[in-house]
Amino acid sequence: MSSSATAPPAPSRLPRIVAASLIGTTIEWYDFFLYGSAAALVFNKLFFPDSDPLVGTLLSFLTYAVGFAARPLGALVFGHYGDRLGRKKLLVLSLLLMGGATFAIGLLPTHATVGAAAPVLLTVLRLVQGFALGGEWGGAVLLVSEHGDARRRGFWASWPQTGAPAGQLLATGVLSLLTAVLSDSAFVSWGWRIPFLLSGVLVIVGLWIRLSVDESPVFQQALAQAEARSSAPGAGSEKLPLVSVLRHHWRDVLIAMGARMAENISYYVITAFILVYATTSAGVSKQTALNAVLIASAVHFAVIPAWGALSDRIGRRPVYLLGAAGVGLWMFPFFALTDTGGFGNLVLAVTVGLVLHGAMYAPQAAFFSEMFATRMRYSGASIGAQFASVAAGAPAPLIATALLSEYDSSSPITLYVIGASVLTLIAVGVAKETRQRDLARVDSSVETEPAGTRTADAPIV
Repeated sequence: MSSSATAPPAPSRLPRIVAASLIGTTIEWYDFFLYGSAAALVFNKLFFPDSDPLVGTLLSFLTYAVGFAARPLGALVFGHYGDRLGRKKLLVLSLLLMGGATFAIGLLPTHATVGAAAPVLLTVLRLVQGFALGGEWGGAVLLVSEHGDARRRGFWASWPQTGAPAGQLLATGVLSLLTAVLSDSAFVSWGWRIPFLLSGVLVIVGLWIRLSVDESPVFQQALAQAEARSSAPGAGSEKLPLVSVLRHHWRDVLIAMGARMAENISYYVITAFILVYATTSAGVSKQTALNAVLIASAVHFAVIPAWGALSDRIGRRPVYLLGAAGVGLWMFPFFALTDTGGFGNLVLAVTVGLVLHGAMYAPQAAFFSEMFATRMRYSGASIGAQFASVAAGAPAPLIATALLSEYDSSSPITLYVIGASVLTLIAVGVAKETRQRDLARVDSSVETEPAGTRTADAPIV
């Protein structure tokens, strides 16, 4: 169906919408990735000091994975209210929750001070982080997708996706700076707290920008249509978004989950696990590993909009499939380059991996948005994305570290990522191309059609 029906927004308004989504996702990913980097570098010493170093790292990554477990719950809660009340209100709430939890981590007592209570408190705050992030992603990408020019939706919707590398860049940059200027003992003693406490300042900036934007016009239109239908004689009550998603979009949810496997697993292997692998198996210093991720994240940030623009020209599926295949094939040279211990080779390994990851991550925002009807889009996109993260991103560093501990080789980790790539190739391969869909088109039949009759290329609301 043609996308021409969706009028582009005023040129002066769209950059503000993009900025509001980008600043929020950057802050939230900064908070989330900061934890991941700290888990790899210092949390094993601060919160699990009685364990063997590698076992301590495993326990540290286990608390890291706990945050992913809360993301599906965040997706359900934020998706439900985001589809009922609007995108903007829920995005403000997610930012406050994430920033508050991250700031509190910076104030936590360690195991040396309060014993076993320290990892318990750390885990609770990690759960709050995961809950908030589970609701952030869907709202941020929808706010841009539903405001944006349909002909360039892939490009504009890819900008909130750059919040991930921007957050990684910011988190890694702050940690890299601190490890460069502080001694190891000072960093472990108090320096690690500084990046977490900085989150409070970032949240204030993010709220100021995010509160200044308007609600999605596509959502407002769909809400008005739904209210008109519900007030008509004989009309029943509107179904819960979750029920509608599972009834009319179950196939799309499964496709979204499969599409995230290679994207999610490869990202955390390339950016989080590599800090463990490079420092323990390749003999690289923490500073060198952090700098490599820092440089690669900058390149990742730059290529995501380019991949998004390409998806507007040739479609979401071809770009996504290229990224999934590329990441799987790159894993053997990725570890071979890392094993050399050279800084240039490490930068090349991580950079190429993230460039290929970007081919999946860039079109993902528009791709998932275009799968679901407006009044269930927040729920559908969030559920598909965040439920997959439990099986994909959550255990990825944990599984990779366990495989390294068991086999003392990168080959099983490579096969693990390749297996994820195969799953993603299958999921995206059976999906319908969505590039031409009009998000503003309202089709009330989706609320009344028999269960299971809607296919991935049917009209959407």
